[in-house]
Amino acid sequence: MISISDLSFQYGDGTNLFCDFSFHVKRGESWTIIGPSGCGKTTLLFLIAGLNHPTTGKILIDGKSIERPRPSTGLVLQDHGLLPWATVEKNCRLGLEIRKFYGPDGKHSPSDLRPDEKEEQERVEHWLSWLGIDHLKSMFPSQLSRGQRQRAAIARTLVLQPDLLLMDEPFSALDAPIREELQWVMNGFHRESGLTSLTVTHDIEEAVVLGEKILVLGNRCNREPVVIVNHLSGMLDSRKNPEFIQRCEELKDILVSNKQGVFNDMSGAQ
Repeated sequence: MISISDLSFQYGDGTNLFCDFSFHVKRGESWTIIGPSGCGKTTLLFLIAGLNHPTTGKILIDGKSIERPRPSTGLVLQDHGLLPWATVEKNCRLGLEIRKFYGPDGKHSPSDLRPDEKEEQERVEHWLSWLGIDHLKSMFPSQLSRGQRQRAAIARTLVLQPDLLLMDEPFSALDAPIREELQWVMNGFHRESGLTSLTVTHDIEEAVVLGEKILVLGNRCNREPVVIVNHLSGMLDSRKNPEFIQRCEELKDILVSNKQGVFNDMSGAQ
């Protein structure tokens, strides 16, 4: 699905975040990306989304080079990005209306786009209902809680039927109970849909809950990917389980120590 080869990226001031960095994501996998502030988590997500461009190297999705945002990639941001003057339902239809404006050009909309008003409305209603906010569809963002606004942002993305879902710390501003509830929602969605997803997070428990594979970035230039294979993803009821706690402690040790030897020991851990 995603192939990143010899990726290098540096800011204008010459700071290198990635150098000859390579890793691959298979279709249907759920990944989380974790690391200290400023290590390049969001930058990597934006590179995959086509919003940033590598200094050198290639990013391929389904064998095609990413030069710009692709229509089939969904992006959910931390700040929701809802239009304040539009209702929840109209916010969820925003992407559909934009696609209609451009038509099936293969750049802004899928080349096989065939608009169907009835089918699109059914899709909107389905995701509003599935995310538990169908009763709020006539309300405006200012009338919603943070958790409800984030559900609306997720619904707006899923309505577009992406084959790749990128999320940048989508639950970080939420209270713990709401955050855990939405983690449960996204775990359920992944089990049902098999959608490929990458989620940036700074929360260790969230990384373990959401990621079948966990990519750990360091606060120096990232060269070798540190990928932890994690069979504990989706086990929301296991937060007090000794194995879950141990995995979180292992991740914490990596993040605190940032030593290459520890990284090598943990890479591919089960």
